[in-house]
Amino acid sequence: MSRLKLSPLYPTYAELKEFDFSNYPGLEKYLENTGHSWSKTLWQWGKSFLEYTGRNKSIHTYDRFRNEVEKFILWALLIKQSPIDEYRKSDILDYADFCWKPPVTWIGTSNQERFKLENSYFVANESWRPFKIQPPKSQKDKAVDKKKYRPSQQTLTSTFTGVIVFYTYLMGEEYCYGNPAQIAKKDCKHFITDAQVKEVKRLSGEQWEYLLETAIEMADSDPLYERNLFVIAALKTLFLRISELSERENWSPLMGHFWQDEDNNWWLKIFGKGRKLRDTTVPPDFIPFIQRYRLSRGLTSLPTNGENNVLVEKIRGQGGMTSRHLRRLVQDIFNKAYERMRASEGENKAIKLKEATTHWLRHTGASMEIERGRSLKDLSEDLGHASMATTDTVYVQSENKMRAESGKQRKVN
Repeated sequence: MSRLKLSPLYPTYAELKEFDFSNYPGLEKYLENTGHSWSKTLWQWGKSFLEYTGRNKSIHTYDRFRNEVEKFILWALLIKQSPIDEYRKSDILDYADFCWKPPVTWIGTSNQERFKLENSYFVANESWRPFKIQPPKSQKDKAVDKKKYRPSQQTLTSTFTGVIVFYTYLMGEEYCYGNPAQIAKKDCKHFITDAQVKEVKRLSGEQWEYLLETAIEMADSDPLYERNLFVIAALKTLFLRISELSERENWSPLMGHFWQDEDNNWWLKIFGKGRKLRDTTVPPDFIPFIQRYRLSRGLTSLPTNGENNVLVEKIRGQGGMTSRHLRRLVQDIFNKAYERMRASEGENKAIKLKEATTHWLRHTGASMEIERGRSLKDLSEDLGHASMATTDTVYVQSENKMRAESGKQRKVN
């Protein structure tokens, strides 16, 4: 094991596109200090892959793959100390064991930027770590025992996906001639075969009412909160992912993306997952939320064709908001709604408002549509799912509902 301290390897995509080692003198020296003749080559492989990912995918996807590739390369440089083009299945399983129980020195407790600008140079942030553990929302002020870190099944899946896709890219470039991660995944002892009934992470009708009423009351008392109200109403009613409302490098959501057809039906054009454009239906019940938000911004009550005003404007400055800023807006309403519901209904009924994330609103809206009997085909298209089977698996779970119903017939005697 190398005695070198940990260091981040790759900056943001915007910075990677303009990358020059002269601006990162510490990084070049770090790679040299590993003592491996292949360190810089491996780093270049990672850079090429991430440039390809950033160019062809979303920034969110770039960040996700950067996390996994950076972690894998650091392990190869500092722990395994052998080049990845020589790895076999057993080596990848060693890496999985490492990710299952990493050293506490590799674990952080908060999100940290990788590089800081100091005296016109980018310097590695010594507080950054490849793994992160954080307490539940209800224990924010408590110390975290890093020795208790264990990745979730979702995190472990993401780790394997990142490494598998990295090897696939390297094979396409003829840097590697096999994909040991693909072979190793099925033999990883840390995966649990999951045959559970999946619970949709959503709010109940009562919890959603508290959330919406809280947002409306806040907007009524302070026009600044009209933005928060519009965002939570759009996420739930239009089944949006937070990224679909956010400003991205290759897409800026605009008011002009709302449009009417010849029958006066409203639609919203969305640039969604997988770089796919779709149109989702906009129900009449949502129109008042568009109107009050637009009027709070000094715009006409309804969008016009080709209008270039951003959909959700920054609090300060010009342009649209990032996913991170949008999450903060939503979280602010979640927190206040939780306090109101806890005071009125008790902790048990309110707790999901404390646990919820922005994506729960998409699930909440879709689940409520299923409950009111909407066509699965229509809902699937509004959600942007590739097939109705995905919608059925995530939201309807027809077979489980039938199994639960038939299970009610059992008798004790």
